[in-house]
Amino acid sequence: MNPDEIAVGLDIGTTKIVAMIGRKNQYNKLEIIGTGKARSQGVQRGVVTNIVKTIESIKEAVEEAEMQSGINVSEVVVGIAGQHIRSTQHSDYINRQNADAVIDDQDLKELIDNVHNLVMLPGEEIIHVLPQEYKIDGQPDIREPKGMYGSRLEANFHIVVGQISSIKNIGRCVRSSDLKIASITLEPLASAQAVLSQEEKEAGVVLVDIGGGTTDVAIFKDGIIRHTAVIPFGGNVITEDIKEGCTIIEKQAELLKIKFGSAWPGENKENEIVSIPGLRGREPKEISMKMLSKIINARVVEIIEQVYVEIKNYGYNENKKKLIAGIVLTGGGSQLKHIKQLVEFVTGMDTRIGYPNEHLASPSSEELTSPAYATAVGLILEGLETQLSRRPRKDDEEEIANAKAAKLAEEEAKANLENLVVEENPLEITQPEEAAPAKNLENDKKTDKKRGFFSNNVFETWANKIRNIINEDL
Repeated sequence: MNPDEIAVGLDIGTTKIVAMIGRKNQYNKLEIIGTGKARSQGVQRGVVTNIVKTIESIKEAVEEAEMQSGINVSEVVVGIAGQHIRSTQHSDYINRQNADAVIDDQDLKELIDNVHNLVMLPGEEIIHVLPQEYKIDGQPDIREPKGMYGSRLEANFHIVVGQISSIKNIGRCVRSSDLKIASITLEPLASAQAVLSQEEKEAGVVLVDIGGGTTDVAIFKDGIIRHTAVIPFGGNVITEDIKEGCTIIEKQAELLKIKFGSAWPGENKENEIVSIPGLRGREPKEISMKMLSKIINARVVEIIEQVYVEIKNYGYNENKKKLIAGIVLTGGGSQLKHIKQLVEFVTGMDTRIGYPNEHLASPSSEELTSPAYATAVGLILEGLETQLSRRPRKDDEEEIANAKAAKLAEEEAKANLENLVVEENPLEITQPEEAAPAKNLENDKKTDKKRGFFSNNVFETWANKIRNIINEDL
């Protein structure tokens, strides 16, 4: 199998670490050929808190994916999220020296490089620079400036920033697991690629990825990313609330949330009871389903309200910023019963659950089409797109082939010339003679030069030049 045709997504989450291997089939659908999952023990709210345990979990997930697929993983696309992520808006411009030439990739790269040179807060680093609208010589609302004329090129950018230490810790964990990082992508952007359609991005949509440690928000409008935010609450906080409210252990609280939990307390009756086995022979504990739903509802409402604050910060109430496609929920937390109805009730916006099955080849297992794997699927799609963009175009391939052919022809001509010199000056094996008189030494040098031999001085000069070049490189 060609390694250029596959990609590996590594989702380092708070509750689980997922390694997923995929490739595109003949119908341009994503075929998952290996998946590995391990419990995340060294990550809290998207931030690595224990290097050793995180490395162990990454290795466990990758090894499981390798066993399923029969492929040795060496390079991964890593998702990054966490409470240290923030976003900001920025405008920048360049003045082009030649206004008579059309705007090309080099001009866009120069403009983006200017933004990357911005000074951030101490300890922060730019992760993504996402162009929004362009402006050429004052003309606004340009989506694609390539091929146009102009002397001044401006753009509005959405910049995603993270803490250097957190990014480096994730990189260290990946590299210590004997893996190379192909690229680092913001997790809500990867999830958006897996569960959102282009029509939704054009109409205006809010992606809400409810993970174990954080809830990630990404707002799209006119096909462009407009706003991102990370809310430091997720499914683990709900589990913690159940644990404290019902005085049970964490494992039991997680099972209660998954099997019986509901975000809408109105559906449960007062007499509905669930029994939890007691510890070490103790009496079973009876828990009211109504009380369980109230505990879950209180925390989920808090998360949704913070999401709604981010939507308002984007400017949702303005006429030009209507989000027609509403809200799309994804991530493990979106599987909570009746959460869709609660989000619609709190925000008043149309809501649906986002599944990554639109991009997946069928048949795919029910587990892979779960919203919990949306980020991993999006990371694979990101990796495959990056590989495709790096492949040389047809014209480039022809140019490379012509260059190789020319080089090969040059080497053959050089080899033929060397063979010709050897034939004209064959080395003859003769008996050793007595040393010639010193007075004939100069004549012998002249004779050697006429026969095409290089003197020792020429060899020494050439060797010294090569040695100097090597020393300069070193």
